[in-house]
Amino acid sequence: MDDTVREKYLRVALIVIGLMFIFGVYPLMNILWPSGWAWEPRQHEYEQMIMGVYATLGVFLLLASRKPAEHRSLLWFTVWSSVVHAVIMAVQALVDPMERANLLGDIPALFIMALILAVLMPRRATAHA
Repeated sequence: MDDTVREKYLRVALIVIGLMFIFGVYPLMNILWPSGWAWEPRQHEYEQMIMGVYATLGVFLLLASRKPAEHRSLLWFTVWSSVVHAVIMAVQALVDPMERANLLGDIPALFIMALILAVLMPRRATAHA
């Protein structure tokens, strides 16, 4: 894939992911699909913390969408922290039968998002150009 095309797709992905982190986590956890996105027992303090962290990350991803090559460390943090988060949640969901729905909800969403960002990440030569 050409670097210009890669950056175009990355910018779109950062905008979509950023907006989902800002506006999508709450409805998914509380309205649309709580069994696939929330964890039992429901802990509102935990949910507020997660929503706050992801909303903040979403704002920074939107800012990074302007010049992704200048924000490689933030993008790699987003990729790897999402993978780690998803792996930990997957283990917990496999151990606790009450959390199995998360194997179809937030866990694959984090892996897919991380994969998209990793594939579209600017190459080193592009970052220094």
